[in-house]
Amino acid sequence: MGEKKPLPIGKDDFRKIREGGFYYIDKTLMIQDFIAAKDEVTLITRPRRFGKTLSLTMMREFFDIGTDSKEIFNNLAIMETEHAARINSIPVIYFAFKSVKGTTVEELTFQLKQALRDEYGRYEKLFHGKLGEMVSGKSFSETFSVLMDRQAPYIYLSGAVSNLIKAVHEYYQIRPILLIDEYDQPIISSFEYGYHDRLSGFFSNFYGDAMKSNPALGQALLTGVQRLAKESIFSQFNNVRVYTVLDEKYAPYFGLTEAETEKTLKDYDLVLDETVQKKYNGYRFGGILMYNPWSVLNYADIKILRNYWINTSSNFLIKQTLKNANKEFWDDFDRLAAGEEVPIWLTLETSYLERNDNFTFWGLFVNSGYLTALKWVHEKSAVVKIPNDEVMSEFQGMVASIAGIRGTDLEKMFESLVNKNMEKFLEIYQNIVISCTSYMDASENAYHMLFLGMCITLRGAYKVSSNLESGYGRSDIILEALNANYAHVIIEFKQGKDLQRLKAEALEQILEQKYAAHLKGEVICIGLAHDKKRCAMVYKTITQ
Repeated sequence: MGEKKPLPIGKDDFRKIREGGFYYIDKTLMIQDFIAAKDEVTLITRPRRFGKTLSLTMMREFFDIGTDSKEIFNNLAIMETEHAARINSIPVIYFAFKSVKGTTVEELTFQLKQALRDEYGRYEKLFHGKLGEMVSGKSFSETFSVLMDRQAPYIYLSGAVSNLIKAVHEYYQIRPILLIDEYDQPIISSFEYGYHDRLSGFFSNFYGDAMKSNPALGQALLTGVQRLAKESIFSQFNNVRVYTVLDEKYAPYFGLTEAETEKTLKDYDLVLDETVQKKYNGYRFGGILMYNPWSVLNYADIKILRNYWINTSSNFLIKQTLKNANKEFWDDFDRLAAGEEVPIWLTLETSYLERNDNFTFWGLFVNSGYLTALKWVHEKSAVVKIPNDEVMSEFQGMVASIAGIRGTDLEKMFESLVNKNMEKFLEIYQNIVISCTSYMDASENAYHMLFLGMCITLRGAYKVSSNLESGYGRSDIILEALNANYAHVIIEFKQGKDLQRLKAEALEQILEQKYAAHLKGEVICIGLAHDKKRCAMVYKTITQ
């Protein structure tokens, strides 16, 4: 085979990828869909690392009147359509907000100024010294001066986007296209570091002034993780058309389809087999089965099946959700962690940032790629599941982090359990309980949820079930071995002062209620009793 093109790992700028000769999967028909939709303001919500920035820089390069992009679009699908003549025909205003974050208002304001300043500077050059002749020139120049002033407060930035739109429209006499990548990153950062109350009015004006009934604006396209709410900080911003992971429109353009994944791997001497599918697919966007592009490209490059998606960016919102979750949420999460498909009530109409209940929790998980919606039961209810092993590993790490557990401790503990070294298992488990129970309520349910989170580690070796009806009752946890060389495990929890009595009662309950009735082979029955950070265990091995 000939020399392979370099893969664009960590590169998301369309022009740089095309001019640099990098491998590119043609997604340019998204431009045709955007033109056909004629939406005034579009928001597309997708998980991190699914090609949002690459898509927006592609849109910028195609439409932008201030550049020549014919060569970098050569031989791409959009140039075979009737829209090819529209290349470089409309002014484009592009902002990338994924780096606009900060631990303080001042730090975030500095990053926002920098993101705005770059585009203002580009247009100042394109205006060719004619600002003094323009009606909007004064507002443009005043805003640009604020952006250059490090000490100027954020309140003077409220009209920054709106002022630029007006100036660009006046100069070209063409309504510009506004593109904002990761529009919600500044808002997420303000929540994460506790200063959102100071900025909520600012964000409302900043976005609202630019996009609500603005006669100078042609179209706007935003990307992010969160769907815009219809009230609260976005009360002004009511003309947006939102396309979530559940909508068919734009579904093929973020992530890789099965055919695209198969071709990409083949081009790099790899095969799309079951192990790759279990690792990286499982997402459904608008009913289309999709693969994680970041992970597939890294696998094609390194040729090792790893968890590439984890640690690619902040998962603050997901961690917050898990910390704030109630028992009802955790009951469903138990089943999801066991690999089940679970019907849940969810909403994508309101942001978790603005209303933290189970409906928006699940909506956030679906939009963020941590869950995939397989089908709608009805308008507010869908069947969901954790899409693949890579995301399951991400959950494992987050649950461990929230509970204050080291991942290596989990691996050692379950290795001891699999090898039937029960003394070592109890020793490690006791140390984990001592280190992490301060993070959770000292109740039977808390220990149960903690253990379920840890059991994600065993996925693939065991089928993990929680509150499963078995025998004459419902067991807390059943680990059903998928390997004939492993023993099954049943665990019952009790909580109270008398650890010796309670651990015996837990074991007796397993045996009397015949929780092991459906299991064949060796079964380790474990009674675990807890009193805050103290715990005791008794076990019995049976064969049937």
